[in-house]
Amino acid sequence: MTFRICTIGCGHIATGYHGPAYRRYVATHPDTELAACCDLDEARARQFAECFGFTRHYTDLEAMIETERPGAVCMMVSEPFTCEVACRVLRFGVPLMTEKPPGRTTDEIERMIAAAEASGAPTQVAFNRRHLPLVRLLRSQLAGLDPAQIQHVRYDLTRIGRTDADFSLTAIHGIDAVRYLAGSDYAYVRFHYQELPEFGPTVANIFMDCTLASGGTAHLDFCPVAGVVVERATIYAHDHTFFLNIPIWNGFDAPGRLQHLERGTLIAEVDGITASSGSEDFILSGFYAENASFFDDIRSGRRPTDDLRSARQSVEVAQCIRERVNEYHATRPWGTARGS
Repeated sequence: MTFRICTIGCGHIATGYHGPAYRRYVATHPDTELAACCDLDEARARQFAECFGFTRHYTDLEAMIETERPGAVCMMVSEPFTCEVACRVLRFGVPLMTEKPPGRTTDEIERMIAAAEASGAPTQVAFNRRHLPLVRLLRSQLAGLDPAQIQHVRYDLTRIGRTDADFSLTAIHGIDAVRYLAGSDYAYVRFHYQELPEFGPTVANIFMDCTLASGGTAHLDFCPVAGVVVERATIYAHDHTFFLNIPIWNGFDAPGRLQHLERGTLIAEVDGITASSGSEDFILSGFYAENASFFDDIRSGRRPTDDLRSARQSVEVAQCIRERVNEYHATRPWGTARGS
């Protein structure tokens, strides 16, 4: 039986990263059909369909889903519309993967969770760091450790000239990646903001000092107007240290590198291409793996691990940054960060 895929949103991220991922997936899974894509801009939807091999294009998502009856829908719309569009899709009971963040507030993600649970539809959040090959390799190496053995995680995320009104929408990548790597949720976070009003009224360097539910600690820093685009993680455990340079947007650290040291000796070093199934940016950056994982789960009758509920605390902590909160205390144990 043919597995039919529909997509919503044909903008920059969809064109640069998700479209190539769909094309590669179909090439290796010939019983898959790219049935239709949808965008409010009809010309953009038509161009996306022609570029990546979708059979039809629409400007009305309800009409697309009712007509095409897809096995899965992937959604890449801008953040202010994520919650509304996701809830419209979920009413059909169709499996949905949504780009990050899955809502800008806890109220929005709770609405999305409720819609998914009411319809029974499986969901996945496209936190591509969870599927980035080097990050997955590091997670597999850490899997042999009890989360309590991970003493400290440091995560650095810097950008150039990012004077966004709301940088929490990007910072959520680091927030979620630390949860995933540590295999633990946040118990407490202390925030510090170095405001940079000369670059814009909401521009700031953001620092997080965290206690994890596992008992370990973490430090995250987000510097949006620095001199380089990088994301780097360092993991400290008893007798072991891991250095991870994450390939982002084919930038400074591409294709990325993971080093594992034990008691001062380098025992393993892997570059991003070796850890991946290809050298293209959409593969190195995890976009292919997150889509393939979602499609494979749905086809096999499995519910994705990286669902909306697993992303709930990441949204909550990111909302603290948006609202310039100084402290965060977890109100309940989430227990959903470890992933697969």
